[in-house]
Amino acid sequence: MEKQHKNILELLPYSKPFLFVDEILKLDENGCEGHYTFTEKEFFYKGHFIGNPVTPGVILTECMAQIGLVCLGLFLIAEEKPEHKAIALTATEIEYYKPVFPGEKVWVRSEKIYFRFQKLKCKVRMTNQKGELVALGTISGMLTTPS
Repeated sequence: MEKQHKNILELLPYSKPFLFVDEILKLDENGCEGHYTFTEKEFFYKGHFIGNPVTPGVILTECMAQIGLVCLGLFLIAEEKPEHKAIALTATEIEYYKPVFPGEKVWVRSEKIYFRFQKLKCKVRMTNQKGELVALGTISGMLTTPS
C-alpha cells in the first residue's frame, strides 16, 4: 500500500511552493488520509497577516483538496482512465473552526460521497496537532484530460 501512496504523490500536478501534501497515510476506494506541515517559510505568511501570520483559508482549502480529493481521484482512476491526469476543483463548501499558524502540522481525511459521471465529491475534514477540528466541508472535482 505504501508504494501506491508514493505513486499517487508522483502523479500530483503540483510542485513547491504550491504542493500541500507531505505524506499519504491511508488510501482506498472510500477515502484518503494524509498530512502537511505549514513551515514558517511558506510564501503567503509574509503578507497574511503582517506581524501575526495565519494560514489563509483558501490555502487550507487547497490542502484539503489536494489530499482529500485529488489524491483520492488519482487513485480511483489510476487503472481505468490513464489519459486523465488531474482532478479539477469544481465546488467547495468549507467551514473553518480554528486558525493554522506557521509551523503547524495538519491532518486531512476524506470520505467519498460519490464518484460518477467523471465527478468526485468528498466530505473532507482537517484537524490540527491537538486533534481539534480546523475545517470541515465538501469538495467536488471533475476528471480533466491534458490538452
